[in-house]
This record gives sequence, C-alpha cells and structure tokens, in this order.
Amino acid sequence: MLGPILAMVLSAGGSADALAQVQVKNVSIHVPASWNRTEQEGTQKFMAPSGDAYFLVDVGAVQTAGMKAQTCVDKIVAAIGGKGWERLKVGAHPAAKRQETDVAPDGSGAVDSVTYVGCDGKTTWSVIFYLEQKKKERFAPLAQKVGASVKIQRTGGK
Repeated sequence: MLGPILAMVLSAGGSADALAQVQVKNVSIHVPASWNRTEQEGTQKFMAPSGDAYFLVDVGAVQTAGMKAQTCVDKIVAAIGGKGWERLKVGAHPAAKRQETDVAPDGSGAVDSVTYVGCDGKTTWSVIFYLEQKKKERFAPLAQKVGASVKIQRTGGK
C-alpha cells in the first residue's frame, strides 16, 4: 500500500526534473526528461517547459593528436576567458566550471550562466546552463547535476 503512495508523491514532486540519459555525439549526459531538445548548427539546446532556463551542449574533437587532457582543458579555459574557473573532474577527466551573472538581453533582470568544459585528450565538450537569477534556487542544483553527469563514451567499451 505504501509503495503506490510513495511513487505518486515522488513522481509529483520531482517529475519536472526527472533525469534521462541522452547521447550527444560520443558524450552521454543526464538531462531533464521533460525539457524540449532542439539542434542548431551542431549545438544541442535543452529548454525548460517554463522557459525560465535552458542549456547548450557542444561536443567536438581535439585538433592536436596526443594532447594531454589537462592541457586541453587549460587551452579551452584560456580561449574563453581564463579567470574565475574552478578546476574539477567530470566523468574521470579534467574539467572546469565557471558561474557568472549578466543582465538579460531584453533588460528584464539578471541571468546566471553556469559553464562546464572538459576534455579527455580526444573529445572536448561544454555545457552552458542559463537561468533567470530569480529562479536560481530551483535551477542551480539542476545545472550542477547536468554538468557533473557528462561521460565520454568510447567505442569498444568505456
């Protein structure tokens, strides 16, 4: 008897952000299952049904053979502004994270962006999460879950 009630409570409380694994090229990532997914010029965009947040996922290939993963991340970070980055590991590989606040393009308020970048020496990836600052309490934990869920898949195993 408790099982169905618990299932109903859990699905009612967290279904909007229930995560599902998706594949973007050779990268797997956990995204909110109810969010709308579109693609433009190779970039995957995931939009919250409310329109209050979205994130972009890009996956590319390292152009220099034999580059070390940490060197790759250092080059990405330097290319997109080297200050304010927190170094971490995502999917067992070097990565970096930066949070910034900007004014919305329409001037309607503050927008937070949370950027994750990573590399394994062969594949580069980025996840850039945009959310209205007044919705930070709701979406910031989700941005962290999505950004930390990236895993590079290799053919013939992991």
